[in-house]
Amino acid sequence: MRAVIWTAAVIFVLDQLSKYIVVHMMQLDRKMQIDVLPPWLQFRMAWNQGINFGLFSNSAETMRWVLIALALAISTWVWLWMRREAQPIRARIASGLLIGGALGNVLDRVLYGAVADFLNMSVPGIANPFSFNVADIAIFAGAIGLVLFAGDGKDTAKAGRTQG
Repeated sequence: MRAVIWTAAVIFVLDQLSKYIVVHMMQLDRKMQIDVLPPWLQFRMAWNQGINFGLFSNSAETMRWVLIALALAISTWVWLWMRREAQPIRARIASGLLIGGALGNVLDRVLYGAVADFLNMSVPGIANPFSFNVADIAIFAGAIGLVLFAGDGKDTAKAGRTQG
């Protein structure tokens, strides 16, 4: 369980630190856009009240608490799953990514009423209108990692020792 805890903690801190630096210290919340390596990377402020790409952002206050509850329920379920069944280290790290990212976005919803998204990546000739954050990357990577690496609880402790 140490891998889950440490991974979740590192992701949570990286997410919140990056948001604090970019949104508050660099004042992205006032400037709304900062070109870093245009068009490849920009900081573009977006307060996301829904889920990915702003989906389900209607009834913002109600949806805010529904999404907080959902993120906490999923994080708790993943935590209990990792505690209950022996899993390879890669699955435990993936669960830490997912939990740390989910808790980072939960804190945003509690503090601001929305998730602070600021990373925007495009390519020449194609402008991406969507922004994301470190927590979103971790949640996505964690979900993919769980699909790829989590076992059914049988023989995975042995596999975890041999795979690293």
